[in-house]
Amino acid sequence: MSNPTLMYTFVLRDDKSSVYAEVSKILISTGKWKRLKKDNPRFNLMLGERNRLPFGRLGHEPGLMQLVNYYRGADKLCRKASLVKLIKMSPDLKDSCNWFPESYIIYPLNLNTPVAPATNSISHLKNNPKTDEREVFLASYNTKKENGEGTVWIAKSSAGAKGAGILISQDANRLLQFIDNQGQVHVIQKYLERPLLLEPCHRKFDIRSWVLVDHQYNIYLYREGVLRTSSEPYNSSNLQDMTSHLTNHCIQKEHSQNYGLYEEGNEMFFDEFRNYLLNVHNVSMETSILPQIKQVIKSCLMCIEPEISTKHLSYQSFQLFGFDFMLDESFKVWLIEINGAPACAQKLYPELCQGIVDVAISTVFSLNADALSSSPPFSTSPSLTSTSCSSPKLRAPQHFGPFIKL
Repeated sequence: MSNPTLMYTFVLRDDKSSVYAEVSKILISTGKWKRLKKDNPRFNLMLGERNRLPFGRLGHEPGLMQLVNYYRGADKLCRKASLVKLIKMSPDLKDSCNWFPESYIIYPLNLNTPVAPATNSISHLKNNPKTDEREVFLASYNTKKENGEGTVWIAKSSAGAKGAGILISQDANRLLQFIDNQGQVHVIQKYLERPLLLEPCHRKFDIRSWVLVDHQYNIYLYREGVLRTSSEPYNSSNLQDMTSHLTNHCIQKEHSQNYGLYEEGNEMFFDEFRNYLLNVHNVSMETSILPQIKQVIKSCLMCIEPEISTKHLSYQSFQLFGFDFMLDESFKVWLIEINGAPACAQKLYPELCQGIVDVAISTVFSLNADALSSSPPFSTSPSLTSTSCSSPKLRAPQHFGPFIKL
């Protein structure tokens, strides 16, 4: 039986997040959660805005356990320049050349950022918080050009989203000039020139996978994923046609007359993609694609666990990530970027958000009265006699609703 007196409290500080708006509705529907005003400090759960979280004030309310929906420091994965630096410097990611395109951090010249020499650049990167790698990029670009290798690169704003701040070009000087005129740090990345294409019409796509990390740093992959597809044929000879090269919904919807022609909303879900791979290429997604995706996800998240885990802090965190991948024509998986506050395909909201509640929230704040008399990893009452939430990591189930533990 449920405990009629048990009531938890939460604040919702991110009015723009459709994911956490849905989570909020689910919590209230249980009858065991009450929403407080945004500025109320006496909450159990904060559904906050990623860039404005008061981490320093969390966990200091006497006798109150507090959980927040982001990990402090996760931006090391979610900002493009930080991800490039992490991958280059982490000894745990030495195999990244097999799944992450060659990339360089470029600062505009007017910021007067120290420029790394073309040789021994990693040492310079380690010793300087900010390093411009344009000389290293130019050396690699020229080598590839001399060897007749692919010379197409893409410049992307480190904090950009929805296709903003992007240039694709074969001209190294044009790429650098573009960044110098933007006034903010960018990443120049080797463009995947031979991607796997969807039929009909030889179209590009990328893959979004949702990943949930709970308060004990168990990593869960959501079983469903989505392909964001292009409406136009891939044209390697016309790098200016963004609808041919970028699959962002906002670009496709605004600039392509064929938006929605091949897939509703330019989205293909995993079940359909499984059948497509098997029927068209005789490739199994379960044995050829998903193992690569899982390994990349786990490698990236595990390498920063010591820096961001909250297992021994006075408050706890969880976070939903969006990992974006591409496939090349040999079915090799390439990580493109990681989103720390991902949106979700409309039809997946109910299941995904219920999964967030079940995996990340209800495992900390139980709604079952019987659980209150047991010895869970954390006290499940709204108030605690101790402000510490630390606990040993317990074995998590391999399957938790729609999530699979990695």
